[in-house]
Amino acid sequence: MAVTVETLEKLERKITLSLPVDIITKEVDVRLKRVARQVKIDGFRPGKVPMNIVAQRYGYSTQFEVMNDKVGEAFQLATNEAKLRVAGQPRITEKEGAPEGEMQFEAIFEVYPEVKFADMAGVDVETVSAEVTDAAIDKTIDILRKQRRTFAQRGLDGAAQDSDRVTIDFEGKIDGEPFQGGKAEDFQFLLGEGQMLKEFEDAVRGMKSGESKTFPLSFPADYHGKDVAGKQSDFLVTLKKVEAAHLPEVTDELAKSLGVAEATVAGLRADIKKNLEREVKFRLLGRNKQAALDAVATKAELDLPNASVQAELDRMVEGARADLKARGIKDADKAPIPDDVFRPQAEKRVRMGLVVADLVRANNLQATAEQIKAHIEELASSYEKPADVVRWYYSDMSRLGEVEAIVIEDNVTDFILSKAKVTAKAISFDELMGQA
Repeated sequence: MAVTVETLEKLERKITLSLPVDIITKEVDVRLKRVARQVKIDGFRPGKVPMNIVAQRYGYSTQFEVMNDKVGEAFQLATNEAKLRVAGQPRITEKEGAPEGEMQFEAIFEVYPEVKFADMAGVDVETVSAEVTDAAIDKTIDILRKQRRTFAQRGLDGAAQDSDRVTIDFEGKIDGEPFQGGKAEDFQFLLGEGQMLKEFEDAVRGMKSGESKTFPLSFPADYHGKDVAGKQSDFLVTLKKVEAAHLPEVTDELAKSLGVAEATVAGLRADIKKNLEREVKFRLLGRNKQAALDAVATKAELDLPNASVQAELDRMVEGARADLKARGIKDADKAPIPDDVFRPQAEKRVRMGLVVADLVRANNLQATAEQIKAHIEELASSYEKPADVVRWYYSDMSRLGEVEAIVIEDNVTDFILSKAKVTAKAISFDELMGQA
């Protein structure tokens, strides 16, 4: 059939759909007869309900269903005929003045944009690399030791120092008045590990058991307790107990306690290095992938479908409400969250998705079954029972879909890096891990 497509603006299109009335009427009759064979109405045997009663009770809903189905089918056929890629749901309204025996509808919708790419050779991408050093392994071992540390009480003349566990009583006041949450007894924290505000830790450091001290403390403006944020307070603190930390020695016994297969110090270091190298690999892949995709997406020229942006906004707002609910916020599902808060991020996501999809389609970068399998096996290799993890992925199509999306992005990244102007930069392990 001939389809006339009217361009309204940018990505918005309009087509007119025509449906013969008799086709709708016949389909309604067919469905009502099907209902009549199954419906149960008091006073009638199954299958013996008169059609006029069935039509009276179910006619409107059946008519509505048939109209939706037939209009949807007509829209699908028309857009396929016109070779249009529809973005989002169309707005369909009935049109007045249709020829006798017909019903007409106007469908207004958006199409996916044409993506125009700059010359890939002119796209600059900075990639990074990092190595697992002995210092990184040492730091990881120290973390493992801290997780297994023990504490022993210092003597009465032992001053509190970093890494000690201290037990205190404290009371804070603002303008001479106590405030909620400003008082505690037998409160424990590890000194020097950022568990308390710096001014608080500075005051306790060097104190001995039994000593008391009053000191001023300024709450940061962005402090989580809004009632005291940005305010000046005075605290009275009494140190009741100081316990020194004892870390286990780095020995074969430590390696054994950690469940290392080769229960030696060398085996422990080798095991840590292997795990860190896996983590570094995935972080580098993620960072370089984002750099490549951002570089191309920034250079690409395209209009964004409003429907796609709105759908992404709705998902982000719903996610924000779910997060508030998980935090115990009352009436989180009714919380007013303006779209503008997320709009820049939503537009960036939609742009990125369209760019990736176009690159995949134009360059045959779809994920193969072999690639998906290899990625899953690599993910599973870090677990105790890899085969169980592989089965877990393959038992759910949505999980496979997530892996497929990752592999596709990897393919797109490799394609971009093979064409673009790439500058390599070495960074430290700590910088990669966000610890610098």
